[in-house]
Amino acid sequence: MTSRADDTDFRSLIGHTLETFVQGQRAVLAGLGPELDELADAALAFVGGGKCLRPMFCQAGWLVAGGDPDEPAIVAAAAALEWLQASALVHDDLMDGSDTRRGRPSIHRQFETLHQDQDRLGDAAGFGRSTAVLLGDLMLSWCDELFTNSVLGSPSLVRHVVAGRHHLDLCKTEVVAGQFLDVVGQTRASLSVAEAMTVVRYKSAKYTVERPLHIGAALAGAGTELMSALSAVALPLGEAFQLRDDMLGVFGDPAVTGKPAGDDLREGKRTVLVARASEMTDDKGRAVLAEGLGTPDGVDAVRRLIEESGARAAVEADISRLERQADQAIDEIGSTARAVLGPLALTATRRNR
Repeated sequence: MTSRADDTDFRSLIGHTLETFVQGQRAVLAGLGPELDELADAALAFVGGGKCLRPMFCQAGWLVAGGDPDEPAIVAAAAALEWLQASALVHDDLMDGSDTRRGRPSIHRQFETLHQDQDRLGDAAGFGRSTAVLLGDLMLSWCDELFTNSVLGSPSLVRHVVAGRHHLDLCKTEVVAGQFLDVVGQTRASLSVAEAMTVVRYKSAKYTVERPLHIGAALAGAGTELMSALSAVALPLGEAFQLRDDMLGVFGDPAVTGKPAGDDLREGKRTVLVARASEMTDDKGRAVLAEGLGTPDGVDAVRRLIEESGARAAVEADISRLERQADQAIDEIGSTARAVLGPLALTATRRNR
């Protein structure tokens, strides 16, 4: 393993770790019935092709805190975060009614189709929904199992298992809280930019960047000063990451993102983009938002409003400002942080999927 947190070799190691873990789970599930193979296959396929940002930030925290770059157990501990991410995405797709994820059918749609293809009894859509709930729960359990086993099996990591678990537990709690705030936001006529940014912070910034950094750093024995310095990097960087995600959800190329363009608008998401548009337009524009957001036919009109109101440019400016803030915080930590976190920061915010 190299000291670069964005090294493609590290992603390969994460993929190999997840595949090996699933093979072990197959042995556990084998005696319960052949149908469980379908669940294992779906889980492994779902974590394939991801960006692995959370494992990379976990490794980055480990390296910045002085962890051994050749410690194999940090790979497995970091890989556990892919199961947490997968669990959140499976449930998120179900809640949003999304048909695709990474260019493939979402889990609930995949198992709905399986039900139909095998001519099973009962409601195909209900079978798909139930399977998505169960598989998401299983992935969350796998996160804990892989993390705990990897840490307890390493003399280097086990010394700080309590600290690492603390930040993993915070990560899980915060992402559910952020998801709930997002769900609540969709039941309201509008959200202010400040309210939408609160959702961004808890649904994404802490979950994607801050807590993975903290987990890796905690496992390396980092003190409170370094943890605070990492937060100063992570929060603006994580917010920029989610704002870029929101931009891609409205203006991204479906062939690259793997999801239909305008999905967030079709689902009625009260994102920062939408909040900016509401604040920057007039009553006529706000009527377009009220009528078009959350409807299939209103996507084009709302997208035009976001562009013409200046909201798209304003959010791009927000991303640039947050990038500069994170970049300055990286420099304040020192040269190791610059070498490790600098390239990874660009991976998080300068992306097209």
